Amino acid sequence: MKLFLAYIRQHKKGIFAAVLFCMIFLAAFVLYRLPAGAVLYPGVLCGCLGLFFLLTDYAQVRKKHRQLSQIRGLAEAMISSLPEANSVTDRDYQRIIEALKEETLQRESAAEQKNQDMVDYYTLWVHQIKTPIASMRLTLQNQDTALARKLLSDLFRIEQYADMVMAFLRLDTVSGDYVFRELSLDAVIRQAAAKFASEFIQRKIRLEYEPVNETVVTDEKWLSFVLEQILSNGLKYTREGSIRIYMTSPKTLCIADTGMGIDAGDLPRIFEKGYTGYNGRKDKKASGIGLYLCRRICTNLGIGISVSSKPGSGTVVMLKLEQYNLKKE
Repeated sequence: MKLFLAYIRQHKKGIFAAVLFCMIFLAAFVLYRLPAGAVLYPGVLCGCLGLFFLLTDYAQVRKKHRQLSQIRGLAEAMISSLPEANSVTDRDYQRIIEALKEETLQRESAAEQKNQDMVDYYTLWVHQIKTPIASMRLTLQNQDTALARKLLSDLFRIEQYADMVMAFLRLDTVSGDYVFRELSLDAVIRQAAAKFASEFIQRKIRLEYEPVNETVVTDEKWLSFVLEQILSNGLKYTREGSIRIYMTSPKTLCIADTGMGIDAGDLPRIFEKGYTGYNGRKDKKASGIGLYLCRRICTNLGIGISVSSKPGSGTVVMLKLEQYNLKKE
């Protein structure tokens, strides 16, 4: 009904003109004292024919409207052709649409190439920066001093930041970078925790780890990245106490720290890109990217992630592994 009313409004000038012409003819016949039926009967007949043509044209418009509605729901690249043009205006609009489509495709292609160039550049940069990092690590490992241990910890942080760059760039550009297979969750946890061993020792923070004895079908590299980010955040905001890793039902991996906690007003936004919250603004070193990457990666892995925290009472990050439904092939 809405389409029909819109159609009538679109053609109201033509309908009004047709009615006006009939009224002029009728008035002329009356003024000349001619039989009104001489114009009334042809007027009714023309009106019937006009209504027939109007409904026929409306049926064509309705058909075209349905085709355009279907096209509107498709991706741009899937639109192969538009409905047949019935007027000069339709053809002009179709030429404009085709030109805009071609321009959009060219811009998308240029943007994709630019993004790929950026990914290639930073990939090369990360590999290059890791070479001097490895060299410095080898040099410092031969020195058992407080300064050497501090520098090794800083080097590890730098390497983490470089990995964050690659993770950020590859979230949407390398879908084939995920390799799913059945893994021992304990092995992945131990591997991630071992990277922070020196920092745990140096800062005298306890690691309380309870073996979970679970297997998951996931990507080892990306899950390790998530665990490392969570442990890194836990260490960053924990001055003393411990970090505990344990499993709860249903199949939820928990990483709890005894740190400063998160303000209640910040909790709903901690997974937003670039959001640092009160702790981050106070620390002045937070980027607001770590938890954002964790949420994006967990979504790709089919893992739920949530955080529970209170200021002064620590933070618990929960990874809901039971949400992941893939099976080993």
